[in-house]
Amino acid sequence: MDTPSRGRIHWEKTEETCFCFDFRRRQEEGKCTKQKQKQTDLFGRTQVHTRMHFTFNFHFLPIISSCVIFLLFFPAISDAQFEDFRRLNQSFRPGEESKKIRLIRTHLMKINKPAVKTIQSPDGDILDCVMAHHQPAFDHPVLKGTKPLDPPERPYGYHQAGMESENYQLWSLSGESCPEGTIPIRRTTEQDILRANSIKRFGRKIVKPVRRDSSSGGHEHAVGYVSGDQYYGAKASINVWDPKVKDRFEFSLSQMWVISGSFGDDLNTIEAGWQVSPELYGDNYPRFFTYWTTDAYQATGCYNLLCSGFVQTNNRIAIGAAISPTSSYNGGQFDISLLIWKDPKHGNWWLEFGSGVLVGYWPASLFTHLRDHASMVQFGGEVVNSQASGSHTSTEMGSGHFSGEGFGKASYFRNMQVVDWDNSLIPLSNLKVLADNPNCYDIRGGINNVWGNYIYYGGPGKNPRCT
Repeated sequence: MDTPSRGRIHWEKTEETCFCFDFRRRQEEGKCTKQKQKQTDLFGRTQVHTRMHFTFNFHFLPIISSCVIFLLFFPAISDAQFEDFRRLNQSFRPGEESKKIRLIRTHLMKINKPAVKTIQSPDGDILDCVMAHHQPAFDHPVLKGTKPLDPPERPYGYHQAGMESENYQLWSLSGESCPEGTIPIRRTTEQDILRANSIKRFGRKIVKPVRRDSSSGGHEHAVGYVSGDQYYGAKASINVWDPKVKDRFEFSLSQMWVISGSFGDDLNTIEAGWQVSPELYGDNYPRFFTYWTTDAYQATGCYNLLCSGFVQTNNRIAIGAAISPTSSYNGGQFDISLLIWKDPKHGNWWLEFGSGVLVGYWPASLFTHLRDHASMVQFGGEVVNSQASGSHTSTEMGSGHFSGEGFGKASYFRNMQVVDWDNSLIPLSNLKVLADNPNCYDIRGGINNVWGNYIYYGGPGKNPRCT
């Protein structure tokens, strides 16, 4: 067969044994026809979609009825999605299977709000345009009955170079947009939740220590940070890549952390950047994301808008949507600017993405320590090293290349600043850098007249020095 070219579709038919289970756990061997559809996506990567067609002996009507229910739930599924259902089938007794599906659908009704308009993204996402006052944030007990606030003044020293094009998210290439008074929310599906360890943990980070003096919980970092003062925000530009993530339960991200509290149960963080997370999103696109917690990732906070908390005010940016374009090795570089700062009037923490585009805010009432100020700010990368193959993962951080390769090859943060007590943007003082495992991912910092404070960071993971 010819090598697939971009946009062409190829079909292959194979026959193999498959099984269905009725509610009494009987099984019958049958034949299934699997049709594979291969198509090259916008990034030039081949994606495979599989359709399953089942044929059974008509003497086993109870078994067939169970299979029909399965096909109604999943009329066309990919190999990965079929594996999700297979794991669910094996892990739970039949009565528990239907109970879990009911719980999933109840949770989806909670986070997928009624839409006044729906937009299909070229990458397969569905964006729902939801009335701003109906967004998940206002399900939070301390926010019920409130409405989105008006934007505050930017910090002093803020220079806007002019509005950039907002076509740096794939869904905007559809030519559609959400009406004024609404916000775009990426629709969550049953398959999204099935990929998670549990409904309770869906959309949340793995509970882990957050100390930066050693690798912990399989999470490895390469970060620049400042501490020892009172911080009221941070700003930087980050170049965007599409690093390879080896295992579906690993991720690679680049972000800013605004931190307060101890590195124990009372840790408060506000986070924003880009990430590749097959478990959370079901693909390998780099996506704009946010996160927050007020108890060290235990029971509060979540990614994006997957729980109540962050209040979105913008109808043109979708949190959790894919970013396009991305940087290329020894080629063009594409970066995004992020600004997080505390509104001196109301105390809320606002987020700007791009140049002059306000996304929304984290209400001060969500937090304990961050109601006042931050005690640390971090910039850099993080990966999960699950060691699924028995050795260090080959999941890449940033560009997948070490910091020493420099511009056009390594990942960077540039024009790194913090916001002081007077709501002024100022350069970093006493920037420190730290890599948990420098043989796998490293970092180096610097300063010049063009980029101000900057860092290069990243790496390939597994290599002769990282095993």
